[in-house]
Amino acid sequence: MSSVLFRNGCLLVPGETELVGERDVLVEDGLIKEVSDRPIKASSAREIDVRGKTLMPGLIDLHVHVFGLGLNIDTLARTPNVLVTLRAVPGIAAMLRRGFTTVRDAGGANFAIREAIESGLITGPRMFVSGRSISQTGGHGDKRSRSDFLLPDFPECGCARVGGLNRVADGLDGVRKAVREEFQMGADQIKIMASGGVSSPTDPIGAMGYSEEETRAIVAEASSRHTYVMAHAYTAEAIGRAVRCGVRSIEHGNLIDLATAGLMSTAGAYAVPTLVTYRALASEGQSHGLPPESMGKISEVKDASMRSLELFRQAGVKMGFGTDLLGASQRLQSEEFRIRCEVLPPSEVIRSATTIGAEILNMQGKLGELVPNAFADLLVVDGNPLRDINCLTGQGESIPLVMKGGKICFDELTA
Repeated sequence: MSSVLFRNGCLLVPGETELVGERDVLVEDGLIKEVSDRPIKASSAREIDVRGKTLMPGLIDLHVHVFGLGLNIDTLARTPNVLVTLRAVPGIAAMLRRGFTTVRDAGGANFAIREAIESGLITGPRMFVSGRSISQTGGHGDKRSRSDFLLPDFPECGCARVGGLNRVADGLDGVRKAVREEFQMGADQIKIMASGGVSSPTDPIGAMGYSEEETRAIVAEASSRHTYVMAHAYTAEAIGRAVRCGVRSIEHGNLIDLATAGLMSTAGAYAVPTLVTYRALASEGQSHGLPPESMGKISEVKDASMRSLELFRQAGVKMGFGTDLLGASQRLQSEEFRIRCEVLPPSEVIRSATTIGAEILNMQGKLGELVPNAFADLLVVDGNPLRDINCLTGQGESIPLVMKGGKICFDELTA
């Protein structure tokens, strides 16, 4: 792989509140080779002068659904596998164009789409996949509408369709088997449903998910594979139970209270708020077919979402960056930056999408920062995101160059 030398860029270091000054950054063999405040000599490297622009690490979104092509999960689960896959490809590339060089899929994506990206068959971010989310019968992952009988082979309850983002499993033996199957099929981590949800038809927000015994069994299976469990959870009660059972990453967390946030901090659990999705659902959900019972639940969690950021911060809970957008709303991915900056300073929000994201993925020193031996995931940005977060919003208009793993994937600097 060829070498690239970025000269004179203003370096953004996650955690710092100001750019650290002009630096040269040398990339070799897909890794950051050297970062220096003095000119680097590399005669064989392609040189790119980025004076006046910001050099920063690639962004990490910890809660995406690359196969979540619409709000009607029933229709999606019945769509042929090839159509779901091909329709997802442009959206996957668009994430990378926005500067997200790494994403964690929170339900649906499998090893095949990860391999397609890694092999260069399609363009997209580095991907950590969860396989299908695992839900109890009647939980957030059970998308069957209420009726007087249940079809055991309904698409959403199995794992045979690409568009089926979830699967249903109950009991200790059932959940252990489901987790083992997801790992066998290539999952990097496991996603479970620990409370009710917005888009599911039969469970209120306050409904509890898996029992403590089932949750501990799932966590034990993940631990045996040296990885972790992430859990969809809204209420303080559900979050507390999940954390006490060893869940490491709490998704959403809108209805947290300070005591439970303190429990998370003590346990070393992370929060991944996804605020933009509630604004998107509130404004676009009905027009895209979200049923009335779901629209009624959106306002409950949307109104509490900003307060949750304050509580997590007050308790010292580390927050990762997530979006959880479906269908056409995926274009709003970078709006999460703007929303969080209504409560938090830009430096903290950027840290959530860089070094904290790397921590959650157990990729410290490899992702989320421009340091020697890290993966060369790098953005060139017009402007200073620490002063104006709008540099990172939109569809990448202010990000003229995106590099992932040492390969320049998008380059408008030359033009």
